[in-house]
Amino acid sequence: MTISWGTLIRLCLVNAAIGGLAALPVNLFNRLMTVELALPALLPGLLVALHYGVQLTRPLWGHRSDLKGGRTPFILIGILVVCLGVLGAAWGIQVADESVPLALFIWVVSYAAIGLGIGAAGTSFLALLASVTGPRKGAPATLAWLLLIAGAIIASVGTGIMLEPYSSTRLVSVVAVVCLIAFVLCLIATWNVETHAPGVHMDTGTPFFEGLSKTWNDPVARKFTGFVFLSILAFYLSELIFEPFAGHIHGLNPEDSTKLSGGKDGAALLGMVGAGVLSHFGRGNLRFWAVLGCVLSAAGLVGFATGLPLVPSTIVLGFGNGLFVVGAVGSMMQLATAHAKATGMRMGVFGAAQAVAAGLAGIVATGMLDLTRLILPDSTAYGVVFMLEAILFIIAAIVAARVMRLPSNMNDVTLIPGG
Repeated sequence: MTISWGTLIRLCLVNAAIGGLAALPVNLFNRLMTVELALPALLPGLLVALHYGVQLTRPLWGHRSDLKGGRTPFILIGILVVCLGVLGAAWGIQVADESVPLALFIWVVSYAAIGLGIGAAGTSFLALLASVTGPRKGAPATLAWLLLIAGAIIASVGTGIMLEPYSSTRLVSVVAVVCLIAFVLCLIATWNVETHAPGVHMDTGTPFFEGLSKTWNDPVARKFTGFVFLSILAFYLSELIFEPFAGHIHGLNPEDSTKLSGGKDGAALLGMVGAGVLSHFGRGNLRFWAVLGCVLSAAGLVGFATGLPLVPSTIVLGFGNGLFVVGAVGSMMQLATAHAKATGMRMGVFGAAQAVAAGLAGIVATGMLDLTRLILPDSTAYGVVFMLEAILFIIAAIVAARVMRLPSNMNDVTLIPGG
């Protein structure tokens, strides 16, 4: 490793900033649009789908990092664009009190900016992380993922506390503070780090589409791209309806539902740490953690659907999500980092598959919820969606048990941060 552990921890603060900023539009803003503004759940679903769709540009950012380096400017500019997008989305919620059409225009521009910024900053961060660490990427990448989750937890819980008592004006002020903190963190995180990068890149004459074709023509990479799409589709289906479910069915206010979302992320963090520690001592392989994580996630969703207590079901879902990340996404990133001169491109391709699946998940979940609520009571409508998600997780577990046998060497566990 070309940097010290202290510098590595500092660099990974970029991922904490990304996690904190990304949590707000997916969780809090979604709940405010659906519950406080009484807008169709499909609206935030489409907006989040837009934010993920724009991230199809990830392979471009990865190729740029492989080709010439200079990743720090892309990280900082990307984070700045994300901050402007998140602040704009919060302002749109305030504007919606007077004009929903104007708010809709602001939201479209803001969510597109969020997706573009996350694609640029996240992919460039991954490429920089890969270039300044040694051949074994497990510990550095695990640290990056943990800080991603920690950032989401701190932003969710901290924003929930600062929002008391809630008002749209207070929301804009609180979000502005969060954005300022995130950008300052990234300035500190990237300061002088890139001078340690060895500068291993693709040939300068390799065009973007040629590099993309080489990645896609690799049969192992192509099969894992399909697996990533399926598993992430199941993983993200509950994201956009979780806080509205807590508000509509369990009567939680915005502050409490945001804290509950942070608690789910905390349980995921415990799951990742537990699986990581046990894997370090040879207890369980990547396929085992992926399958177990899918099954536990399905159990938590069944708890939501059948009316079991909210908090225990949330903890089970979060813990299962954490195990799933260590197993399934760890395997995916092991393949990407195995190709030093195309790491950025491969990370971009896998990240694009993740983004498409996550965006589609939002549309499917929110669209189905709107339709079922037209003919069923709210509790039953949510239950139908959660049961579908549980079924998809079981299917993902079956696929994981088969597909994850493909790689012959998956000993170095890595995770996908930056998204």
